[in-house]
Parts: sequence; C-alpha cells; structure tokens
Amino acid sequence: MDATRFVDSVFGSPVQGPGNKYAFTYYLPKPLPRRAPLTEPVVTVLSEADAALGNLEGLGILIGDPQLLIGPYLHREALASSRIEGTQTSLSDVFQAEVTEAAKTDATREVQRYLAATRQAFTLVKTLPITQRLLLQVHETLLRGVRGENRRPGQFRSSPVWVGSADATPYSAVFVPPIPEHLPALMGDWERFVNADGRALPALIQAAMAHYQFETIHPFLDGNGRIGRLVINLILTERKRLTQPLLYLSHYFETHRDEYYGHLQRTRESGDITDWLVFFLDAVREQAHDAVRRSRRLIGIREEYRQEAIRTRGHLARLVEMIVQNPYLTARSVEDALGITNAGAHNVIRRAEGLGWLRSIGRRGRGGQESWVAPEILQVLEAPMLYEQSDRSAELSENPSSLSTQESSQDSSAWSG
Repeated sequence: MDATRFVDSVFGSPVQGPGNKYAFTYYLPKPLPRRAPLTEPVVTVLSEADAALGNLEGLGILIGDPQLLIGPYLHREALASSRIEGTQTSLSDVFQAEVTEAAKTDATREVQRYLAATRQAFTLVKTLPITQRLLLQVHETLLRGVRGENRRPGQFRSSPVWVGSADATPYSAVFVPPIPEHLPALMGDWERFVNADGRALPALIQAAMAHYQFETIHPFLDGNGRIGRLVINLILTERKRLTQPLLYLSHYFETHRDEYYGHLQRTRESGDITDWLVFFLDAVREQAHDAVRRSRRLIGIREEYRQEAIRTRGHLARLVEMIVQNPYLTARSVEDALGITNAGAHNVIRRAEGLGWLRSIGRRGRGGQESWVAPEILQVLEAPMLYEQSDRSAELSENPSSLSTQESSQDSSAWSG
C-alpha cells in the first residue's frame, strides 16, 4: 500500500509495523467521530433521503401486510449484495431455485445463505443490540456450506488481508486493512458507536459512517461487504426509521460499483467523508423512491388478481399471495403452500393460466418437472431502476409488455417515463 496516498486524518492514518523497516504499510482507523461535519451538500441530500425513507416506511405501514413486499425485496437485496462480491446469477434463477431442485446452483445457494443470514439478523435485532456476537452468528450463517466456508465462518480474521488485483501483495495493494492485533479495540469502538447513547448523529449518517468503518476494518476473511451492507438496514431498524427491511441499497451500490468503492477509498486517503455521505444518501433516496413505485405496482397487480379470484371458487385467492412473493411455482410447491392434492394444484394452476396470470416455462431436470411463471409480477421485480435525479416523474408502466420465454433483468420496457 502506498502510504503517500493517505493523510493522517480524524478517520485514520497509514502505519508500518514497529521496529521493522521492511514491514508492509497498512491503514489504522481511529475511533469513529461521534459527530460528523454536516456540510451544506450533506444537509440538502439528507433532507431528501429522510423524506423518501419516511414515504417508504409509511407505505409499509399502510399496506397492512408488509410480508407481501419483504420477500421480494429481500431477494433483490440478497442478489445485488452477492453480485457485488462476484456471485453470478439472476433474480429468476434465485426464485426458481426455491421451487425446484434442478434450478439450484452454487451461485443460488450463496444468495440463499445471504437470505438466511438476513432473516436471522432481523430476528436477533428484535431482542439484542447490534453487537459483535450478533455479527459473528450472522457471519457463520452466511458462509455455511458455500464458497468461503473454509475462511473462518463466525470468527474474526487472524491474518492480514489486502485489497487489489489477483496478484497483489501487501506492498502493491490499493488498500491494506488493519492487522488482526487491532481488531478487538476497533470492533469494540464500532460496537459502541452503533449503540451510542444519546444518538448525536441522524440515523442515516450513523448508518453511513458505521458502514464505512466496518468495510475499512474488514474484520472477516470473507463476507465483509455482505455483512457490512446488511448492518445498514439493521441500524435503521434499531433506530426506528424502518420497521420492515424494505430498503435494498445494494442494488444502487451494484449499479454504481466503481463509485461505491471509490468513495470509501477516498475517505480513507483524504480524511474527508463528505462525498461518501452524499453518495450514501443519494442511494437511500433513489432506492426508497424505487421501492415505493415497485410496491404500488405489486399491490395493484395483487388487488386486480384478487378481484378476479373473488368471482371464482377454490384456492385462486391464496395463489395470488403465493405468486406475489415468488413468481415461479411448480405443482409440488402449490401443493405444499396451499395444503392441497396434486390434482388440486394442477387445477388451480390451469385456472390461473386461463386468466393469464401464469405461463408454463417447460420442464427441466430429472423427471421433467414442469414450472410456471407469473410474468407480470416477475417483470415488476426485475425491472431496472430509473433514478429520480435523471427522471423524477418515472413510474412503473401500468401495462408492461409480456416477457419472452427467457426473462431478462435488463428489460427496460417494465418502466415508463
């Protein structure tokens, strides 16, 4: 790591192992400031982000059944956070893997572990503060049985790590986090910052600074990014800014990956956190607006389908709730979810097909199990974002075009300007 690129600032400084002129340089963070310089650019976007987050929280309360949205949104967050770390899969793949064994891959299993870790974290935080103990439990769940399971799941690292190209060394790396001997003190300070009495900082600023510091400390051998991004929603939940995990910031970070990493690194090098805070707050504003638009469209589809189901007998109304949370299904998944026979499941599926809710995507895997997709719902979930700053009037199309047999997450026709 090139020490000349870093200044000695309130956030940390480059240091070298004492008494060894050949030791590599690493970055040693300082205890997090309990107050942040809220410059005019930060204050402006903080106000916008707070308002957008309030709208999202209000929607979660008004719809009465936030589970309708939590499932799909957790999947979007888990997928994006995993893809930032190199996992190559799609939202369609993840949903299909939940209903048919033949669709499961190493990549979808990684996303499923993130989902399991997220659900565990939100259960734990209902009764526990955000502590190192909580993080270690969630980290163990994240890496269990998937790539990274040999990299000390549930334990802080005991060896140095560095960030750079595949052939980088500590001497050539862009960034070298603190060596293990500093982790106890640094994580202790981080824990106190997250659970600080008095809360001198606005919740969004606290979450942004906590995420920056966590990624800078880099306490694990693997999974730092995913755990660090998960912590953001935990802090907002603990601070009562969100009662449900409806904000999926990882999608913004993934689509702005270079900026995301760049702002974190420039804060370390320059000691100026303003640009990182503005970027983070932009992400909150944009993703909150996007979640509200997507929510309205999903709720609209559900109500439309419910009204159609009222005119028929049977289990169609219960099927509506099922496909909103996962637009892929098989006869077996319908059997299990609705508690009906195989013949009954096929009957419900045929009726939904007749109404245009479902479309067969054929058979796959051993035994040729047939699967179906709800294309209108999937298109809402997979539609790319249109950012407020470029088109503040953008809304979901009320009449999305039908999907091709191979659904694409890049189908921009799902949004209208």
